[in-house]
Amino acid sequence: MTQAMRVTLTQEAPAAHWGKADITFEGNLARIHLQGADVLRQIQMAARKLRSQGIASAALEGEGWDLNRQWVFAQGFVTAKAGWDISWTGDEATQSELASRMEAARFVRQLTNETPENLSPVKLATQAGHWIKELGGDKVSFRIIEGEQLLEEQWIGIHAVGRGSERPPAMLELDYNPLGADAPVSVALVGKGITFDSGGYSLKASEGMLNMKCDMGGAATITGALGLAIKNGLNKRVKLFLCCAENLVSGRAYKLGDILTYKNGVTVEVVNTDAEGRLVLADGLQAASATGAPLIIDAATLTGAAVMAVGGNYNAIFSPDEAVIALTREKARSVAERVWPLPLDPWHKDMCPSAYADTANSRPVKGGGAGGASNAAGFLWRFVRDDAKWLHMDLAGSFEDSAGALWAAGATTHGVLTLAALIKDAD
Repeated sequence: MTQAMRVTLTQEAPAAHWGKADITFEGNLARIHLQGADVLRQIQMAARKLRSQGIASAALEGEGWDLNRQWVFAQGFVTAKAGWDISWTGDEATQSELASRMEAARFVRQLTNETPENLSPVKLATQAGHWIKELGGDKVSFRIIEGEQLLEEQWIGIHAVGRGSERPPAMLELDYNPLGADAPVSVALVGKGITFDSGGYSLKASEGMLNMKCDMGGAATITGALGLAIKNGLNKRVKLFLCCAENLVSGRAYKLGDILTYKNGVTVEVVNTDAEGRLVLADGLQAASATGAPLIIDAATLTGAAVMAVGGNYNAIFSPDEAVIALTREKARSVAERVWPLPLDPWHKDMCPSAYADTANSRPVKGGGAGGASNAAGFLWRFVRDDAKWLHMDLAGSFEDSAGALWAAGATTHGVLTLAALIKDAD
């Protein structure tokens, strides 16, 4: 096995400058020189540079490696391909937490980076259910509703989006209950699980379709967060709903001009079959609302508009409750992740008007028009119980199309730690 590169941190001035993340080498020792503010970003960039030089094994040592510094190093060091290794440092509690984070991150990366051919909607639901079952044991039960059974149970959106594929759409209903049969549900989670998004009849261009295997990133992220919370001692009842489908073109696919009537009576005109995520999440949010949980959280790679607004280094967050926004920002800061709130007002519910239904699923222009991320959140709000606290996370930073200064290509897992902290600690 190749000898690990020993990696230390220092505040000393470097002997030579190498961009914003300065590294010097002494044999198999690499010193990362921290300068000024934003040291976490410097550490992650340095890790990327080490990895890009072909260094596959790193042993962190010396002073200064707290929990978050080690974690951001790992985020920069890992790649979609196997063959890398990191040795942690610090006390037993720190190393145990890092191992738990890495287990959750590996699950999310493996699922998100999987080819769409190998990850059907039912397989996504099954793998997520079994992974949580492995972590939670007899505290976990789940079922998978698939194909025409979705119609029987009135999960209209998932069925409509997924019916164009030969492989059936599915909803995962999972219950983690460490407290007993009659315990109230404290948190309900919803994840968008579009295992491949062609855009449907609103067909994407090839370059826009290439990485659409990542469109189930919300399902992977929210499942990974629940798994991490369980490993960290979650002691409240949580229900998870994954809304899984392939959005393909066929003679059975849903069409522009179709009108969907949801379980809660809301009618939706389809004006863009590439705005499918909100159609499946509408089912999940209704299921989550029916649990009576005081807190509902959904995660989705929902809009390109969120990426345009906050870039790829943040996830966009939305809630009508300022306290939920404040708590989410606090939790994100505590785990060295980045979130940024975007506008959400009651009138956003009406920003996708229809002459034929209560609402359209988008504005009839590419990308949903100006303010598209907020308009999408407004659409989702129609399906959330009135008295519930609700957080919508639009995962702008969960996937990188190509390698950059901070991340390798593929799933980043950005958002898992924030959501895990919310699940575990929210009242």
